[in-house]
Amino acid sequence: MAIQVTDMSLLREQLVLRREKLEAASARSHTANLVQLLEQVDKALERLDVGTYGICDVCHESMGAERVLSDPLAQICLDCLPPAERRQLEQDLELAARIQTGLLPRREISSAGWQVSYHYEAAGLVSGDYIDVLPHSKDLYFMVGDVSGKGVAASMLMANLHAMFRVLVPTGLPVAELVSRANRIFCESTLPTQYATLIVGKASACGEVEICNGGHPAPFHVSSRSVDPLGSSGLPVGLFADQEFACTKTQFSPGDSLVLYTDGVTEAVGVDGSEYGEQRLGEFLRSTNGRGSAELVKACVDDLLSFRASSRKLDDQALMVLKFTPVQN
Repeated sequence: MAIQVTDMSLLREQLVLRREKLEAASARSHTANLVQLLEQVDKALERLDVGTYGICDVCHESMGAERVLSDPLAQICLDCLPPAERRQLEQDLELAARIQTGLLPRREISSAGWQVSYHYEAAGLVSGDYIDVLPHSKDLYFMVGDVSGKGVAASMLMANLHAMFRVLVPTGLPVAELVSRANRIFCESTLPTQYATLIVGKASACGEVEICNGGHPAPFHVSSRSVDPLGSSGLPVGLFADQEFACTKTQFSPGDSLVLYTDGVTEAVGVDGSEYGEQRLGEFLRSTNGRGSAELVKACVDDLLSFRASSRKLDDQALMVLKFTPVQN
């Protein structure tokens, strides 16, 4: 993937900002490490000026946007790394994958009258998709998101979101304010090129579901009568620190399900080049009434695999089902 002009402009701003911070730190403590970092930033800015930024020093080919955006000081593409460094990178990736797996919630959760199951699959070793379920007080909070980009950089931001909401949910903030607070923190801790589509919701024991959607594909409300997308999507998180978010509320009846997913599901490509699509997912869900959350997740994944056949998976995939099963007194 080529580096866009807008990305170059934002990278320059970030490098200049980093240089200012390094210069200030070096004035207080003139260590060899700070001097080396300052030299690397200066070289990166020089390469931007002469038009060689993002070009590998060894093979002289483009390093690709993902490599540069994840490490703005990189000078060598992954293919040209020395064997020892490549092995170290592979070990780091495997460790990152294990850490990311440890951040995921239990595969099946029952709380506040809801059954929750999910499918989570990375396109590579690590994923930029975000998924979490967090019981709090008498409610059940759920989050599904998709960080821009792929690979290690996206997985780090996924972990950032995970940590933020694990801290923010117990504060008891209203859902819209919860997302607004997370958005501000996300903006202040990421590059301008980074953002995330995100759904944050709260399901109550009485069947009321409150959803705040920041630029994410609309989830489906599956009932015995219909399958309806729940719209009202706003801007993704991470674009503007001061943006506000709105919520929608929907009443679920016993047996109803809420199906959330990332675009890696609906944008999956079949052997004929067509996309799976939201319409096919919605139509398939109409034939699944009465299934438990785990059964519904498996059925959706099986249908997706059948559609893809032998075609390659191009993106991370996550799908979550919440089924309202209140205890009958």
